[in-house]
Amino acid sequence: MLSKLLRLGEGRMVKRLKGVADYVNTLSDDVEKLTDGELRAKTDEFRKRATDGEDLDDLLPETFAVAREAAWRVLSQRPFDVQVMGAAALHFGNVAEMKTGEGKTLTCVLPAYLNSLTGKGVHVVTVNDYLAKRDSEWMGRVHRFLGLDVGVILSGQSPDEKRVAYGADITYGTNNEFGFDYLRDNMAHSLDDLVQRGHHYAIVDEVDSILIDEARTPLIISGQADGSSHWYSEFARLAPMLKKDEHYEVDLRKRTVGVHEAGVEFVEDQLGIENLYEAAN
Repeated sequence: MLSKLLRLGEGRMVKRLKGVADYVNTLSDDVEKLTDGELRAKTDEFRKRATDGEDLDDLLPETFAVAREAAWRVLSQRPFDVQVMGAAALHFGNVAEMKTGEGKTLTCVLPAYLNSLTGKGVHVVTVNDYLAKRDSEWMGRVHRFLGLDVGVILSGQSPDEKRVAYGADITYGTNNEFGFDYLRDNMAHSLDDLVQRGHHYAIVDEVDSILIDEARTPLIISGQADGSSHWYSEFARLAPMLKKDEHYEVDLRKRTVGVHEAGVEFVEDQLGIENLYEAAN
């Protein structure tokens, strides 16, 4: 019963997506006749129409037809109907399950192109740096052919490098990099220190892994422990000098260690301080 409830409306959605693919196919003949320059000029036309208020849903068939033709000319790969359907599903805000070999990477080109036309940026989220770099170069060829800027976020980049990448029409990167950059931006003291420019539209590859499996691992950001590193060697020197049951006790059942008052006093004497728990220490 639960399975049936979860699948309610699925047939209606598939029918809608099939209708999109069929409509895109009717535009193919006209798009194929365009020169490279005319095909590229379509991007400026679409941008103007989007700026003038035309809904992206209405632009979808034409933009998909143009992006599909660009993929064929640049990569010699033409998205099949199932990929066009998957691309439409992503644009409409759905999770699209595609089997291995159905071309997920190429599918993402179509909705990324469409949603970049607003000028607000598109984020394509991958699971590792290798895929982010590969896809930004591989699929980026199609986007650049159509006149778009493509950036990639990688670990180890400087804030200036990331700022440029986020300023592109389409930005590839890992979920961790996007997440940590978001956290750092929320800790920034000045607008000039921000690297991201907003969150308009994102395509998440391996969405089940990123939003479910990895969601159990929190993103924790911390600053430098200024002036405290010298205590590590001091405590490492003192630890072997502490005596069990006299200075501390071990609870094996709870797997905890408790420090006795005698242990605190011993450490304070060894360090030459009056209060171990003062913030200055």
